[in-house]
Parts: sequence; C-alpha cells; structure tokens
Amino acid sequence: MQSGGRKVRDAARQQMRSAFRVKRRSFVSSLQSKVIDKKPNRLPALKIGSKIPWLGIHEKGGVVSGNLLIPLLPGRIGPKKFRAVVDGLMRSGNAYFIEKNGNVILMAENIRENTAQLSRFKRAERIRSGAKRIQRGQEIPIAVLVKSVKVKRRFNLARSVQSAMPQLMKTIERELAKT
Repeated sequence: MQSGGRKVRDAARQQMRSAFRVKRRSFVSSLQSKVIDKKPNRLPALKIGSKIPWLGIHEKGGVVSGNLLIPLLPGRIGPKKFRAVVDGLMRSGNAYFIEKNGNVILMAENIRENTAQLSRFKRAERIRSGAKRIQRGQEIPIAVLVKSVKVKRRFNLARSVQSAMPQLMKTIERELAKT
C-alpha cells in the first residue's frame, strides 16, 4: 500500500499541476499520501491530502467574501509583498480610494517618496496606457476593492484518486502474491 500510495499521490499531483499554473514546487508537493495502519483490528487506509487549508475551495468551488483588494498587475504579486506596498502607501498618506464606473479603486500618486513601492504598478500602467513614461503627480491605479470573489471548481482530487485505484489494487495484489 505504501508503494501504490505513492503512485496514487503522483497521479493526483499531476492532475494538480495541470489544473493550476504554479511557480512554487512546494505547492504541488504539499499533496501527500499516508498509510494509516496502526490499529491491527481495522483494515489499513490510504489518506491523500494537503495541509493547504484553501485548496478545498478549488476542489468544490465557492465564494470568498469580505473586502478584498485585487492588485491591478499583469503578473502575480505575493500577499506579503502586496500588503507591504499598500501599508507603505497608506502610511505615507499617498493612497486613496475613488469610485469609477461602479468599481472602488485604490489609487496612488506618483511621487518621489514612493518610487520603489510603485515601480511594478507604474510599469503596468505604462503597458495599459501605452505611455513611454509616467509623469510626477500622475495617479496610478493599484488595486480594485471587491466584496466577494467566486472561485470555480478547478481541481478534482476524488476523480484523480479514483482513476489511480485500479493501479493501486494491482500493486496490492502483486505484493500479496509475493507473501
């Protein structure tokens, strides 16, 4: 069951890789398999799971509600880095919210004190607007404030485990035949 469990885990990891565009290898490797066989009066079990608490919403789908700031960048920014940028802008008094076309947008003014924090956002604004450079004092959109985000089902752990079950059964039968 130990060696067959690895094959089931690898099949689930492969499905996870195809469902998500992930930069970190640790995200996919968080999916682990464990054989539970401590009690001799019970049949052994194979547990496939992850310690990432929010992975379940990608498996079932659902709604994340609350005031959420979604960064206006073409790529990804980590949550700690984004929080540091927003905190720095708020502390300097340079960030403010405006309402435009029904959306609440966090804006910041392009000033010298916040050049380092705004570099990614200035680049994104240049790409969006097609401008060669951003003038001092120009407003730059940082993020959109939303009340909730609907997350679609992207990952089916049960299906990937079920598709690997015949292989697990063959491995168990082969091991039992050896003894």
